Amino acid sequence: MTITSSTHPLDVIEMQSAVLVRNFELLRRRGKAYVDLDSAEYLLLRTLDDLGPMDIGTLASALGVDPSTAGRQVSAMGAAGLVDREPAPDDRRRSIISVTEEGLRRAETVRQRRRQNLADLLETWSAEDLQTLGTMFDRYNVAVSDRYIAHA
Repeated sequence: MTITSSTHPLDVIEMQSAVLVRNFELLRRRGKAYVDLDSAEYLLLRTLDDLGPMDIGTLASALGVDPSTAGRQVSAMGAAGLVDREPAPDDRRRSIISVTEEGLRRAETVRQRRRQNLADLLETWSAEDLQTLGTMFDRYNVAVSDRYIAHA
């Protein structure tokens, strides 16, 4: 779908980002990728897997949520056996959160489904186009993180 009221790049980006958000939601609802985990759980597990064990404050900052939200997610995911919470060695009042083997297994299952969904959806795209899209998504996400997450 290409709908724009202008050819100015910011107008195109604004409209296409609204369509993109809708399409992501459409894919989430109609796909089978998040059978094992919801998208928030998946991102939390992937973040811990990528960055390593961390305390709630650091995890909340990395996810762009407040510590109470991260704490609720971690509590629910701990009860489900997806993360472990251990006292920090240097300060027993803080907890360090890490991914369990079950959490890693379920995150990997979702990652493989998401990857296959993308491969199916973008099968006619060239390797160069895929690289460009990945690079542009990365640049966009870094800009958002730099503005709203990393300095929160």
